[in-house]
Amino acid sequence: MKKNIDIETMIELIRQQAPDRLELIDQLRKLVKGSIAMKPYVQFVDSTNPNQEGSVWQFDENIFLEHETKGMIVLDLLEDGRIGGIEFINQIPD
Repeated sequence: MKKNIDIETMIELIRQQAPDRLELIDQLRKLVKGSIAMKPYVQFVDSTNPNQEGSVWQFDENIFLEHETKGMIVLDLLEDGRIGGIEFINQIPD
């Protein structure tokens, strides 16, 4: 069965847990409409040769969010402010 998380739920988590990072709300809305498939990792930006010259994937920081039933969610932020990917920690196989 395919699992999803509603984009509005992610936005609410940012408002509650990272209120100083509200610019991420616009980034999420640009990436997806409706819901995000809950795979262990959802990538939005090509990560070929990460952090190397010429690569679009230039990592800056992680934002950690906690969902009461879905667990830890990690947003990978790139230097240009984009969300490079979202990791659903509890979905990673043991």
